[in-house]
Amino acid sequence: MLDNCEIKGSEFLRRVKLIPKQNGLADRWSPERDFGSHGTRYLGGRFTVLKSLKKELAPSTGGHVQEAWDSKGGSVMFTASYPATFLPEGKGFHVRFPDLPEALTGGDDIEDTLAQAADCLAEAIAGRIARGDEIPRPSKPLRGQYVIGLPLFLAPRLGLYLAMRERRITNIELAKRLGVSETVIRRMLNPKHHTRPEKIQAALSILGKRILVKFEDAA
Repeated sequence: MLDNCEIKGSEFLRRVKLIPKQNGLADRWSPERDFGSHGTRYLGGRFTVLKSLKKELAPSTGGHVQEAWDSKGGSVMFTASYPATFLPEGKGFHVRFPDLPEALTGGDDIEDTLAQAADCLAEAIAGRIARGDEIPRPSKPLRGQYVIGLPLFLAPRLGLYLAMRERRITNIELAKRLGVSETVIRRMLNPKHHTRPEKIQAALSILGKRILVKFEDAA
């Protein structure tokens, strides 16, 4: 990921744009979900998640539901919500995720910042799934931090991805257990593919997992 020190978000974006020109690096913009206001910028062998200056965030994108997956015995649980630090920047805020240092965004006010943070988090998790990277468990929120949940469409994919890594099961092996082709499993994990949640739940059941949906009052 790109190194980032304690600088304002706007200054960080300015520096990012200069890196390819100054170092002759390949510069690639790849929205890992094909929608939303954020994408992943790859510079050489590094990457970071940033807001696209050419897109406006749709009003519905900011909504999210907290999800979790656990073993049937309930002994292990992964809550798909991550703490975020909101740093004042002008009239708005710059956002950083301590557990996902590549995820950087900001908003014009608190409402916009919350929506942008949810979209940025989704892009960061989608990118890690697409690349086959490790996905850390959310750390305990500190005082003053906001807890940002994953959008509903992505949480089941995260659960399947984590379950497969935990069980050390390949796409081919899971496909055999489900009686489907390996392509079907790849589509289940692909953030750009619209797979029905019931199919992902069936795959999770094979791995001894289930999805729990939890609704809470807004903070």
